[in-house]
Amino acid sequence: MEVYLQGFLIACKGIPTTIWVSLVAIVLGAAVGLLLALCSQSNSKALKLISKLYIDIVRGTPMLVQALIMAYGVPQLIQSMGTDFKWPNLVIPAVIVCGMNSAAYMAEIIRSGIQAVDKGQMEAARSLGMNKRMAMRLIIIPQAIRMILPAFANEFVTLIKETSVLGYVGVVEILRHGQLWNSSSFETFPAYIGVALAYMILTIPLSKLINGYERRRARKEAAA
Repeated sequence: MEVYLQGFLIACKGIPTTIWVSLVAIVLGAAVGLLLALCSQSNSKALKLISKLYIDIVRGTPMLVQALIMAYGVPQLIQSMGTDFKWPNLVIPAVIVCGMNSAAYMAEIIRSGIQAVDKGQMEAARSLGMNKRMAMRLIIIPQAIRMILPAFANEFVTLIKETSVLGYVGVVEILRHGQLWNSSSFETFPAYIGVALAYMILTIPLSKLINGYERRRARKEAAA
């Protein structure tokens, strides 16, 4: 039992890195996702195409491949152009990859939220003299955000688990701590059980909070 506790405690050393990367990435993903969602709703065919291509490419490739490209491929490409470039810290490409990957999924979540808002809201805003941009900023997007909060939180939980691929590009997060301890102790089963437990103490409470929020929201809507 002691060896399992040791594996768990060692895996927990990676929790701060995992949480930090996830928090920064979800903020970046939400910002870029909102931009992509607005582009997909634009009247411009070029913006719609850019949004669609980005989402299709990111969702169509594994996050591990994206992390390898960003961490090792991008520096090699820049160096081949005659510029000496190296990431000062591998957490930087890790955050970028997680954020840009999340953005593709956040874009679809935000787009569905915008489309779920009654079209009459836009018509009412326009009748009051608002232009489309102002109506989106003041009327549509705030309502859409309230609708997508559970999906947004679920994306954050998913992102916490997906950070496990970052160990393969040198970021010492939860899984990487477990792998390093396994390499030195040869306690494979306890090491990865500890890793699993470390992820569970992060994701299960968050999932419970999300479910509780959804139940409260459903009761309020039923009572309205």
